[in-house]
Amino acid sequence: MIGIESHVNTPLGLVLRRVFYYLCQMKFDKQNYSPELLLALYKQLLLPRMIEEKMLILLRQGRISKWFSGIGQEAVAVGATMALDQDEYIMPMHRNLGVFTCRNMPLDKLFMQWQGKKDGYSKGRERSFHFGSNEHHICGMISHLGPQLAIADGIALAHKLKKEQKVSLAFSGDGATSEGDFHEALNVAAVWNLPVIFVIENNGYGLSTPSSEQFICKQLADKGIGYGIKAITIDGNNLLEVYTEIKKARAYCIAEQKPILVECMTFRMRGHEEASGVKYVPSELFEIWGAKDPIMNYEKYLLETQVLSSTLVDEIRASFKHTIETSIEKGFNAPDVIPNTIEEINDVYAPFTSITSTGIAAMEQHEMKFINAISSGLEEAMIKHPNLVLMGQDIAEYGGAFKVTEGFVEKFGKERVRNTPLCESAIVGSALGLSIKGFKSMMEMQFADFATVGFNQIINNLAKIHYRWGQHADVVVRMPTGGGVGAGPFHSQSNEAWFTHTPGLKVVYPSNPADAKGLLLAAFADPNPVMYFEHKVLYRSISGQVPAGYYTIEIGKANTVQHGDDISIITYGSGVHWALEYAASHPELSIEILDLRTLLPLDYDAIASTVQKTGKALILHEDVLIGGIGGEIAAWITEHCFSYLDGPVMRCASLDTPVPFDIGLEKNFMAKARLHGTIQKLVNY
Repeated sequence: MIGIESHVNTPLGLVLRRVFYYLCQMKFDKQNYSPELLLALYKQLLLPRMIEEKMLILLRQGRISKWFSGIGQEAVAVGATMALDQDEYIMPMHRNLGVFTCRNMPLDKLFMQWQGKKDGYSKGRERSFHFGSNEHHICGMISHLGPQLAIADGIALAHKLKKEQKVSLAFSGDGATSEGDFHEALNVAAVWNLPVIFVIENNGYGLSTPSSEQFICKQLADKGIGYGIKAITIDGNNLLEVYTEIKKARAYCIAEQKPILVECMTFRMRGHEEASGVKYVPSELFEIWGAKDPIMNYEKYLLETQVLSSTLVDEIRASFKHTIETSIEKGFNAPDVIPNTIEEINDVYAPFTSITSTGIAAMEQHEMKFINAISSGLEEAMIKHPNLVLMGQDIAEYGGAFKVTEGFVEKFGKERVRNTPLCESAIVGSALGLSIKGFKSMMEMQFADFATVGFNQIINNLAKIHYRWGQHADVVVRMPTGGGVGAGPFHSQSNEAWFTHTPGLKVVYPSNPADAKGLLLAAFADPNPVMYFEHKVLYRSISGQVPAGYYTIEIGKANTVQHGDDISIITYGSGVHWALEYAASHPELSIEILDLRTLLPLDYDAIASTVQKTGKALILHEDVLIGGIGGEIAAWITEHCFSYLDGPVMRCASLDTPVPFDIGLEKNFMAKARLHGTIQKLVNY
């Protein structure tokens, strides 16, 4: 064994000092565990190692293309999974094959997944371990790593709300502990007292970057202490220690209804993935950790205590080898994916048919401001869906920045109307976790501008999860949006186009109180993620008749708010009121106004109909010109309705600048400032 002194001021020295404590001979404490359990743990530990060894052979033969190896750190995944109940959700990572095998997922189907076969868990749409299975209570990871921890928060919150004596468990590598999502998830779990276990696999490297360049705290467990979370560091290569400590952690989380952080010291004996190699790792570390191989040491212990015999070891290995070889052949012989465009498109969204309620006209009507209609919709949704949870900054006792949820705590309680820390990413992830456990949830972005902080969760988790492995995201994100109130560049943006470019999301943008309520209720009925935009200027400036009680307006269906023959203005949100105001002041023009109401999906039939009727189309929106949805609509009209056109498709949008603070500058920025000129240009073409 090498000396540490000669490396004391080097990155290697820092790594060596962290592992020095673990260099003593591995000691196993079998507690009062039965021989049957000790043997079962051995089998679960050995199987993923043998699968990996076979996969590496296949990789060298060129029969598979990529592999993320967990050789050397199997005890963490196996010990943690075996310590949980089978119906408790786990959020695994690249190197956690043991999670999948411990949950008894069929090996042939796993091989189909890794080979991108149709009969894998993601129909060939995902790679390696980027998939989940509700049957096995596993939530699939995304490449961004950290966001999985927030999903564990949401699942733990669901356990808490249901009064279930259960936990969730999320894995993280040492590198991912530097991500903001890691810190947000720990903070939310601590503040909400959630029964979640965060497991850090500290293998010393984030890809090729050593831990000494990732953090300077003595142990990663210290990060949990900083959030008021109980945190421990254990030997991640000692299977019985991992199993015992996770069992204790589970009992602690359930009894105390609090989270815990478990740092497992371990090492990967292969590269980040096989193509990256291990040249960046000092050879001495392989010597140190090779002596701490989890399988070799545990097998030796079981042989010494006569739980195992050499004959039984040979029998187990022979049985596993046969199972692996048979499963591989089934995997390789499974049919390849035959692309089916209709199926690909249909699987982006969970099946759901949105409808407009019948008999709305006969319902009792009340005059309401736009903001009161949204509040009414939220209240009706809370009554209709007892499993709906509202989350957002200051939405409880304070009632939200705009008082939309004022009085909701008194009506529905703090469990369902939840103030959140300023952790937008973690709250979106928690909303997805709630959905996995059968809840509906709403997250209020205090301003639509703040969605940037939760962008990754929205774009890569909410939007893609159904397409990836069939799990829907029953989440509504409310987005107070738009300018006109002198709030400057960070509270006035119109960012709806960011989300219309994302398959898997639905984007709703009402312009009047009745639609605001009906579309919001439709959004809650829909099991897919809905970005619900509500213009701040309209909150208290627009009133209208709103049906009392519960009703829905069909998502994806536009509305002609004014008929005309000369030109069509295709718009939404505040643009509808600009267009109506202009039409009222210019009676010499017969203007048809189409309120899109939904931006994803678009009502192409309604767009085609109005263009065919007038022959001249103007697309109006408050968003900036470049990259706005007007460009997509204009292109579609040109491609599909060219023969109906009597002039070029025109766009009227805001300036391609940030939204300015000064009222005069903001008025000049707005599309409304250029509406007259654009209409006249189109009319006179």
